[in-house]
Parts: sequence; C-alpha cells; structure tokens
Amino acid sequence: MRSMLASVATAVITIVMGSPLPAQAELVVVDGQVRLRDAQVEVPKRGLNMQTVEARFGAPTARSGAVGSPPITRWDYADFSVYFEHSLVIHAVVRGI
Repeated sequence: MRSMLASVATAVITIVMGSPLPAQAELVVVDGQVRLRDAQVEVPKRGLNMQTVEARFGAPTARSGAVGSPPITRWDYADFSVYFEHSLVIHAVVRGI
C-alpha cells in the first residue's frame, strides 16, 4: 500500500509541478482510495523573494541553511514549509492537517 501511495504521490507531484498554473493541493486517502483535494492553507507563490515572504507570512519557526548547488534553503512555518533557490521561492509544501 505504501509503495502504491508513493507512486501516486510521485505522479501527482510530477503533473502539478509540470503544470503552468500554480496549484495547491494535498493527497488524502479515503476508503483506500487516493484523492487530491484543494489545500486550505495559503502559501507563498513561486518566484517571491525571501523578504516578501517574511513580510507577508512573518518570521519562520525554523530556517535551514542552504544546501547544494544551486543553494536550496527551507523555511518552516506552522502549517507549511517553503523552499528557496538562492532567495526565490521554488515550492511550498503544506503539512498534513
């Protein structure tokens, strides 16, 4: 079951990330069926800079240092995490609610 969920999650992420439109969704399992539903949490949009994110959402609860090349940084908030490449948002992930 976990393997199937991982495969479905990978496929959904690939589809959503390849989409030209921004999407906020979460995977849920209902009666053994994996479904996609709109997330109810507002998150920073792709392309915003760190200063704009902090001004709009406040200071994060935790900041991880930059890793890799290009440098990827993660900021954690109560309901979501934001990933930056250099200083620009590349993705935001809503935590399980």
